[in-house]
Amino acid sequence: MMFALFMIVILVLTGLIWLLDSLFWKRKRAAGSADPVVVEYAKSFFPVILVVFLIRSFIVEPFKIPSGSMMPTLLAGDFILVNKFSYGLRVPILNHTFIETGKPQRGDVFVFHYPPDPSIDYIKRVVGLPGDRIAYQNKQLFINGEPLEMGLVGNYEYIGSGLNMVSAKQYKEQLGDRQHDILIEDSAISFDGEVEVPAGHYFAMGDNRDNSKDSRVWGFVPEENLVGKAFFIWWNFDNFSRIGNAIE
Repeated sequence: MMFALFMIVILVLTGLIWLLDSLFWKRKRAAGSADPVVVEYAKSFFPVILVVFLIRSFIVEPFKIPSGSMMPTLLAGDFILVNKFSYGLRVPILNHTFIETGKPQRGDVFVFHYPPDPSIDYIKRVVGLPGDRIAYQNKQLFINGEPLEMGLVGNYEYIGSGLNMVSAKQYKEQLGDRQHDILIEDSAISFDGEVEVPAGHYFAMGDNRDNSKDSRVWGFVPEENLVGKAFFIWWNFDNFSRIGNAIE
């Protein structure tokens, strides 16, 4: 959000300098004289900043995964692309939808402004839609009273916080007509509870179920906090095999 605000300020500033030069300053300069350095930079940067701003605001925006809360789907250090028009075209900064293009679906991996602090962007998986009853009991997810199918894949080990080795089990979870991987630690405390998702909100969970602060902790994601749908991993400095993978 802060980066978008910074881009708007630079865009307005360079555009204003170009406009003032065209309307007033240029007439006062001698014919054939070079543009002042400030004007030259403004004319050079304005089109570039405008194109980047439009692409990031309405088409696609890059993000970096900062933590392991979405493992094994996404790893810390993954650079991803987010489709900005999946959930509607939105006014930059204000985030109000002005053109409806779609709604989040169960199973989507989506980016949103963190409800307790909208200046921070979070990424989780859509688990509950408006009106759904979501329950989580003993590591088992229920939607509208129905348990989700889970198939054991095998053991999964990774380095957690403090360089500690974490041992978990990897499962295939069936969320509607979509299947994705999750991690569960048998020894970890389960965040149990049952809620109903209110209108205009979504219930989000991390795929690394026992190492994710999500809707089980801080509540629902409001419609106005949506940013877009994650769909592609375009870079990872530590693991080149991640590059080019679609996000399921």
